[in-house]
Amino acid sequence: MPRWKHRPEGSNWGDFGDDDQIGRLNLITPERRRAAIAEVREGLAFSLSLPLDYPRGSGVTEVRHPPRLARTLSYNSTFTPDSCDVFCDDKVELCLQYSTQWDALAHVGALFDADGDGEAEKVYYNGYRGGEDILPDCGDGQPRARALGIERMAETCVQGRGVLVDLHAIHGNEQVRVDHDALMEAMRLQGAEVEPGDILCLHTGLAGLILDRGDDLTPEELSGSCAALEGGDDRLLDWLDKSGIAAIVADNIAVEAMTLSAPAKVLLPLHHRCLFKLGIPLGELWHLRELAQWLRANARSRFLLTAPPLRLPGAVGSPVSGVATV
Repeated sequence: MPRWKHRPEGSNWGDFGDDDQIGRLNLITPERRRAAIAEVREGLAFSLSLPLDYPRGSGVTEVRHPPRLARTLSYNSTFTPDSCDVFCDDKVELCLQYSTQWDALAHVGALFDADGDGEAEKVYYNGYRGGEDILPDCGDGQPRARALGIERMAETCVQGRGVLVDLHAIHGNEQVRVDHDALMEAMRLQGAEVEPGDILCLHTGLAGLILDRGDDLTPEELSGSCAALEGGDDRLLDWLDKSGIAAIVADNIAVEAMTLSAPAKVLLPLHHRCLFKLGIPLGELWHLRELAQWLRANARSRFLLTAPPLRLPGAVGSPVSGVATV
């Protein structure tokens, strides 16, 4: 039986198949990968991840915290009194969406009447259901995304062409909301063009600020600095749809400006459009400063991006150690 009778207005549910779980990553075809590889001219590589214990000084949220390392059976010890081998072995408690991360399509859904019976239910991209496919408890006390989990994204390898727009070069550390016109003007000034299957990367400067401030970072700096997309701008959301981009990456906390205290039916409209309706994964808190500086100095905006998440079945997000090659 189909999972839905009605799909949300403006969505692409079913366009990539009734059982599709990777959304717009379908647009990163072998041809698009070859185009991305053609952007490699110098052979230089840039790490795009923060250390996973950043931000410091203040937590991103009350429910997420930096990694907590612990040892397992041995650490800086020998197995037997007679052996000369010294071993270290450890484990970690990790909030998957604390630092540099990908959001899986199971990260954000909505209350929507997909059955057409007049009653809204919890649904996610392509009609997968909360309580059936995305479970808060599988019976063993553990949550699990049986569909749309981060492992589906990992299986695609997430390798394609990145296109960087340097918003920090225009706005500095000023907190601004970038709407459709502002983004188009930034792209025009920097000669940045996107094609279907590209990954849009936004350098706002926030990750650089987080690194520079270290333990002295304040909550006010974290929430009150640098640019973010204006998710409430319908023209911007429509452009994200029509552009054919496969994913969006930013070096800020949520890609879009967060106004969770404002009364609204949809609190994060860009997340709603991208994750729920279009299957566009979002990357947050990436480290883009050095890459942006190099691209600007060399009058370029495109590069090969390789950024698979952890292949962790059932998770709705993952740290990522992305690499840009130019």
